[in-house]
Amino acid sequence: MGKYFGTDGFRGKAGEALNSEHAYKIGRFLGWYFGKKQGRKAKIAIGKDTRLSSYMLEYALASGASSSGAYVYMLHVTTTPSISYVTSSEKLDCGIMISASHNKYSDNGIKIVNSDGEKIDDALIMKIESYIDNEEPTIPFETDEGVGKIIDFFAGRNRYIGYLISSCAHSFKELRIGLDCANGGAHMIAKSVFDALGAKTYVINASPNGININENAGSTHIENLCAYVKRNSLDVAFAFDGDADRCIAVDENGSIVNGDHILYILAKEFKKKGELAKDTVVTTVMSNFALYKELEKENIKYETTSVGDRYVYENMMKNAYSLGGEQSGHIIISKYATTGDGILTAIKLTETMISQKTTLSRLCAPLVMMPQITENVSVANKDAVMSNEAVLKVYDEVKAMLSGNGRVLLRKSGTEDVVRVMAEAESYQKCRECVDKIVNSIVAEGLCCE
Repeated sequence: MGKYFGTDGFRGKAGEALNSEHAYKIGRFLGWYFGKKQGRKAKIAIGKDTRLSSYMLEYALASGASSSGAYVYMLHVTTTPSISYVTSSEKLDCGIMISASHNKYSDNGIKIVNSDGEKIDDALIMKIESYIDNEEPTIPFETDEGVGKIIDFFAGRNRYIGYLISSCAHSFKELRIGLDCANGGAHMIAKSVFDALGAKTYVINASPNGININENAGSTHIENLCAYVKRNSLDVAFAFDGDADRCIAVDENGSIVNGDHILYILAKEFKKKGELAKDTVVTTVMSNFALYKELEKENIKYETTSVGDRYVYENMMKNAYSLGGEQSGHIIISKYATTGDGILTAIKLTETMISQKTTLSRLCAPLVMMPQITENVSVANKDAVMSNEAVLKVYDEVKAMLSGNGRVLLRKSGTEDVVRVMAEAESYQKCRECVDKIVNSIVAEGLCCE
């Protein structure tokens, strides 16, 4: 990827790695680029999550784009998948989501999608980055009737809510459903959808204050929702992240249902209904080995990509597959969306429970995960870790030790200054031993952040 843009957009500490000047220049470039390309005023959607810094970035983007002549459609607080949906359905030139997803509130990000609601291509990213650094090409400021407009477009978010409701073929009447909105974008949408579908909804973490997004909440702190389910005797519950493009579920017993479980359940259901294209699911290298074994028992094939919903979606489009996702809860259902959509995923899981007339725990039961531990290591230079001879030597030794009885992965994050160490083995003790060996080698080489 580029200097600023990683696998999931431009992300970093707000005010430092990503500031309002960056946002202004991105808006300037996109307003000019699509206006010139289309021979008319560009049409750009902008949405944001609930971070304090999202507001300054929102206005900087809108100011830049309108000064280049664009019409800017403001959805305000919303979700990433809603921006993809609105951009595509309203035939806009591009959409921008301001969010750092599951990261802490002090980080933020800018994600850009094309007119089809898909992540923009690398060639355009390189052009944007060149303009940020060099302000080339020279972009004129529009005057008189050439100046763009900034338009409140709450209607776009409401249309997305209507679309989610229309995607469901069942009533959720009588179901007690919990929703953890992570104090993020989902708090404006999720309850409205599940209420309209007839559920009795129980909502937590839906009071954002600018700094509590993802704080002990949402899909990265699922333990809170597990306890909430048990206290309130709920039938099922769903946790979203800051921009609601991922979903982790909790069954009626308070047990976690992660992205691998969700892929397994939906793959079986879609195959039964004749909706699983080529009987194939797209996964990433982080998926649990047990998932593959259970898919094979169901005569379901699978493909494996690098980590990142971008790579999952690219594989799905290239091969015309209909279902893919990540263990972290990014689930892409191509019939309905071009990106991971946490609320849509929750709807489809609930529909499966209803159509099978069973509980989520029973749907998950055949898939018994192999013990797996993943540890994030904060580092000063991800590439230095991945090329360090001593670290790679230990990594190879651990792989050899697990050969035939598990696996280990060392990879750099595409969105954070961390490397991730993952091990699968016959026991958690063995996983811990393998992860610790690699982490200790990184520490010993002085590669960790102080």
